[in-house]
Amino acid sequence: MKEGKYIYCIIGAGVTKTFGSQGIGGRGDELYTICFDNIAAVVSNSPIINYSVSRENMLAHEKAIEEVMKEYTVLPVRFATIAEDEEKVKKILEKEYDRFKGLLNKIEGKKELGLKAMFKEDIIYKDILEKYEHIRTLKEKLMVLPSEKTYYQRMEIGKMVESALQEEKEIYEKDILDTISPLAVEVKTNNTYGELMILNAAFFVEKHREQEFDQRVQGLADKYNDRIKLKYVGTLPPFNFVNLIINMEEY
Repeated sequence: MKEGKYIYCIIGAGVTKTFGSQGIGGRGDELYTICFDNIAAVVSNSPIINYSVSRENMLAHEKAIEEVMKEYTVLPVRFATIAEDEEKVKKILEKEYDRFKGLLNKIEGKKELGLKAMFKEDIIYKDILEKYEHIRTLKEKLMVLPSEKTYYQRMEIGKMVESALQEEKEIYEKDILDTISPLAVEVKTNNTYGELMILNAAFFVEKHREQEFDQRVQGLADKYNDRIKLKYVGTLPPFNFVNLIINMEEY
């Protein structure tokens, strides 16, 4: 099978460097730089194949980039980007030099931080019954009736609770974003999953503001401790703000 160069990320480096044996595919391939002028692509040897979007492969891709991030600002390259040889990688770096250099300057000194917020299930439904009187009243009425006679009303209550939950999510989402977004250069909200998730967002934050950002997240955690669970992840590859797409046919 033909071997190529799997590209993980672009960094500002003009020297040959290695980052350990954690190339994708589980063969223990070395991560190393291919340089052009003062920028470089971090690559490993790899068969030229279509890698499946499996958890294992995605994790290998991310882990390699995280390793490089310990020392460098990185421009992540889209998963499963493979060049046929070293010459091709150099050609890409030469042709895209200005664009890559500009992007590296733009993200220098910044980092991606991730925050997910979820309602605690037992608390939120109790809150809704306390706060939304019309739901509580209807529920109390139905409790004294035989269940076979209240099927449609119970369905109706289900819809009311769903709509109240949506309202609550919007209130809390706005408060969380209003509190921490001003500290970020850029914010990206991603799709939430499951009925209890309020927010799934990424924040691009200047490193010198990270401590302040941490403190605000901690403040939110303290404020909502009884009803919301926050999952805060620091220092992620900036996939939400840069994910280079390199079309091999163009080089």
